Amino acid sequence: MTGTVRAETMRVPEAVAGARLRDRAIVRIHLLGPMQATTYLGSNIIPHGSRARALLGYLCLAGGEHVSRAHLAGLLWDRVSERSARANLRQALRELSSTFGKLSHELIISGRDILRLNIDLCWVDALAVLELETTSVNAPDRDLKVLCRGELLAGLDGLSASFDRWLLSERTRIAERLELLLQRELERTGRKGRAARGLNQVLAELRHRLELLRAGARRSEGAQRKESPSPKRAFDSVNRKDDLTAAAPVEQQAAEAPMAGRDRLRVGVLPFLAHGSERREGDLAFSLSQEIAAGLARFRWFDVIAPIALQPTPSIRFIDEHQLRARGLDYVVEGSILRDGKKIRISVRLMDLAEHVRPVWSESFEMARDELHRLDELVTTRIVSRIDPVIMFIEGRPKRRAQYGATGLLLLAMPMVFSMERAKYEKAGELIRRAIDIDPENSMAAAWMAHWHLFYVGQGWATDNDQALATVREYALRAIRLDPDNAEALGIYAHCCAYGDKDFDTAIHYFDQALRLNPSLAFIWAFSALTYCYVGEPKMALERLERYRELAPTHSYASYFENVFTIAHTFNGDYEQAVLVGRRVVKANPNFVAGYKPLIASLGHLGRRDEARPYVSKLLALEPDFTVERFGRHYPIKQVSDRRRYMQGLLLAGVPAR
Repeated sequence: MTGTVRAETMRVPEAVAGARLRDRAIVRIHLLGPMQATTYLGSNIIPHGSRARALLGYLCLAGGEHVSRAHLAGLLWDRVSERSARANLRQALRELSSTFGKLSHELIISGRDILRLNIDLCWVDALAVLELETTSVNAPDRDLKVLCRGELLAGLDGLSASFDRWLLSERTRIAERLELLLQRELERTGRKGRAARGLNQVLAELRHRLELLRAGARRSEGAQRKESPSPKRAFDSVNRKDDLTAAAPVEQQAAEAPMAGRDRLRVGVLPFLAHGSERREGDLAFSLSQEIAAGLARFRWFDVIAPIALQPTPSIRFIDEHQLRARGLDYVVEGSILRDGKKIRISVRLMDLAEHVRPVWSESFEMARDELHRLDELVTTRIVSRIDPVIMFIEGRPKRRAQYGATGLLLLAMPMVFSMERAKYEKAGELIRRAIDIDPENSMAAAWMAHWHLFYVGQGWATDNDQALATVREYALRAIRLDPDNAEALGIYAHCCAYGDKDFDTAIHYFDQALRLNPSLAFIWAFSALTYCYVGEPKMALERLERYRELAPTHSYASYFENVFTIAHTFNGDYEQAVLVGRRVVKANPNFVAGYKPLIASLGHLGRRDEARPYVSKLLALEPDFTVERFGRHYPIKQVSDRRRYMQGLLLAGVPAR
């Protein structure tokens, strides 16, 4: 498929608009903000795969009209052959149908060449916006604000250039409609005072977003006009939302040296190899490598070079390490697929290109052939989640680079952040501040500055907790304003809301948003588990911790996050298990103040005061003014019964009452 599919703006048929029977809806679908789909029974039926979600979003916005399979395949997979694109579409459709379960036959109308969503059985927020009358919106201010601030199909940028262009046009269309609705509502009601200020602020934010969308559309149109008809394009950096142009041909790039002083890392994903004679094996291998590139693109530490840019060409039949370095790559992901009877074996390696090419991580995965529709869930997400911490760990080593930009300084600070030694932690703070000075618009630096101050409070090092928490809020909010789609920034903001402000509802909302944007972020699963402990749901916390362990079984900073297991077991009343894990945590991190508290409380409940004594002494040496009363006043626990039980355990273990 060498042609580019035109990004068409779809219109809801007038016969359908306004005549839809909402009382017949069996599914509610939210396209504005984090994508959600729930049945009338409350079951979550949103697919895991990004392209399956994109397919659902497109069918929703088609408003019940038939859509050509060829058009959908070309839109979502515009860099592979037509045959591969159709195969990928079938796989995405299988995943969507599987997620819908028994409702799929009612919701998805499928023909040989067309697809349609039975929109009469769905309520879709974006379609509801298009159907609202401008003369009488009749919606609460709160709902209007939520609709206006939600990005259409958030987190689905970068799937393909064609889809990006379509998504840009749809976002512009929805935003223009929301602007009109909000403007007419303010004019109609003549509101004044606080309510009007709130809506006017939302309107101003919406207009700013519209300016950005229109500017993006102009860049996209300009890029399309400049494109050469040749399909040989290279270096599509799949996580740059504004990079809608194809780069120079591979042959030209191979001759160019990496840019001097380049700050951001570049990770290339090579087309995976297929060991087998069947054509579909090759299609599956290439599709998997593309999905891994898209998954890695959700991380903000590095740029990702997609497999299509690293394919051999007639003039370059084999890409060696020198050519990879010449293209400015720091790391390369390579892999292979082998069909063995009813199973598929997938092998993946991460190669470091710094000096001599060397493997720094490798793993193999197996799955049944009849579970291919779950490939993204069972394989892709796990591969992506394990590559990210390996790169972070390697780049955090001293003297790894001759010079460091903002991102490099941030990566250099990470091992010191998780060292839990005060001198190193202070040094980490200096590095993060330098990163912000170099690049004030770096949302990752702002997010980790917020985390740095929050942990400073947790360790008892802050001289003024209120001032420190105000600084936490300042940096956390700055991070998500700089980059609203930065999953790590959203997750750290959520953690700050829970621990710093005890605003658990907001925390859970932003954790869910972060994990929808990037379900491969292992440490955000762990942070979210903490919040579920605070609200009195330790079993949910343990489920999230198991997900963290699945995604990152050998996490570089596992000793830090292992304490969340201690806390979850303590809240769950499983004190023996809490002690087992807690002893391991404080042995590995003797200066980690938070590690002692759940361990001591659990020993108190078990009546093992003598065993708790040395831990209490160490805790008081690290935090001299720690008392049970002070703990109860500051620690973020929602349920009164949980707070009392935790405090009782500390008292029984011999911690001073006041």
